Amino acid sequence: MRRTQARFTVTAGAIVTDNAGRVLLLHHRFRPGSGWGIPGGFIKLGEQPDQALRRELREEIGLEIEALKLFRTRAFRKARQIEIVFCCRARGETEQLSFEIKRLAWFDPHELPAELPRDQAELIELAAGIGAVTQH
Repeated sequence: MRRTQARFTVTAGAIVTDNAGRVLLLHHRFRPGSGWGIPGGFIKLGEQPDQALRRELREEIGLEIEALKLFRTRAFRKARQIEIVFCCRARGETEQLSFEIKRLAWFDPHELPAELPRDQAELIELAAGIGAVTQH
């Protein structure tokens, strides 16, 4: 089985909103491209996707979440990665940043930064009900 079946890393990410409907984006030190993206990270062995997301948010920015719902799953061939994307709401606020995170910011879904990867912008727009995801 190991020789014939593809292997993938699995990540959990989220479109996190606040009470004003703004979307949380993180500027990561080690993320390719502009560094901006939705929060998330790798799922550890034995961890459930929702647990991994909660852990990553606590570790990276000290944020707790609520109203967690599965939104989308995506597979990337080049990175050999499966991404599980949730929608959720922030519980409280944070200004805590781990070494991995340069900056966090809240954005209106209609005014996302130009440096945000297009596929993530499309996910946010779809979640906010302002766009449709195009097929690549």
